[in-house]
Amino acid sequence: MKTAIATASYAGDFERCRLLCETLDAHVTGFTRHYLLVESEDVGLFRQLENAHRVVVDERDLLPAWLRVWPDPFSRGRRRIWFSPHILPLRGWHVQQMRRIALASHIDDDAIFYADSDVAFLRPFDVATLWRGRDLRLLRHDDALLQPVPGDQLIWSANAGALLGIDPARKSPHDYIGTLIAWRRDALLSMCKRIEVLHHAHWVEVMGRVRRFSECMIYGRYADEILGGRGHFHDGVDLCRVYWFAPAPTDEQFRAFVAEMKPEQVAIGMQSFIGVDTDHIRKLIGY
Repeated sequence: MKTAIATASYAGDFERCRLLCETLDAHVTGFTRHYLLVESEDVGLFRQLENAHRVVVDERDLLPAWLRVWPDPFSRGRRRIWFSPHILPLRGWHVQQMRRIALASHIDDDAIFYADSDVAFLRPFDVATLWRGRDLRLLRHDDALLQPVPGDQLIWSANAGALLGIDPARKSPHDYIGTLIAWRRDALLSMCKRIEVLHHAHWVEVMGRVRRFSECMIYGRYADEILGGRGHFHDGVDLCRVYWFAPAPTDEQFRAFVAEMKPEQVAIGMQSFIGVDTDHIRKLIGY
C-alpha cells in the first residue's frame, strides 16, 4: 500500500517546517513523497525545502478558484484571510484543514500521513507500519468525549455529524484529534462526495458555512459511522508527544519532556504559540 506524507504550512512556520523536513529525512522511511501544502504567496519560500521526494503544492491547485486570499486588514497585512461569495471569511487554520482533505483528489497514493510543521522526528519510523494488510491505522481515543474536554471538541464532533448527515441524536463518544495521523485516500474522496450530495454544494463551501469544524472529527466519524470502520483498524496511541500550553518549557523541562516519550512515540511537537524558538529546539535535539 502506497502512503504519502503531507504538511500544510505557511511562511510564519517556515523554520519549523524546515526542521520537520530535516528530521523526517533522517528518521522516516516507507513513504512515496512528502507534499508541502502552502498558499500561493509562500510557494517560492518553501521551494527551498524540495528534494527528490519532497514537492511544494500551491493551494490554487487544490481548492476552488472562487476561494480567494487577501491580506487581513485587521492585522495590518501580517495575516491572511480567505474570501468567497459563497461563505463567510475563513482564517488560515480553516484553509489548512481544507488543503489536507483536498490533496486526495490530486495524488494516487492509498493513504496520506499528516505531519504538522511543529513536529520533529526523534526516532526511526516506517510509514508502512500504519497498515495491517489493507487496513489503515485510525487514531481514536475511545470514549474521550464522555469526559470533560477543553475547547470546542464537542461542537466539532456535533458539526461533523451534521456535515455527514448523521442523526443528531447519535453523539459520538470518541475523539479522533491528534498529531501524526493517517487517512485513506478512497475514504476522503467518498467523504467529500457524500457531503456534496447531502448539501448540494461543493464540500469546501459546506465546511466553510459551518466554520467551527475539525477535519479529524469529520474523517473519524465518517470512517466509523458511515463506513462502519471498513478499511481501518483503531489505535489509541499518539505517535507524537505534544507540548500544548504556555509558558514555554525551560531547558530542563524540555529534556524531561523528551525523556518521558513513550516507547511507541517517534516525534515531539512544540506548539508554535507557546514561544519556543526553533533554533533553540534545534540545539536541544541536536540539529
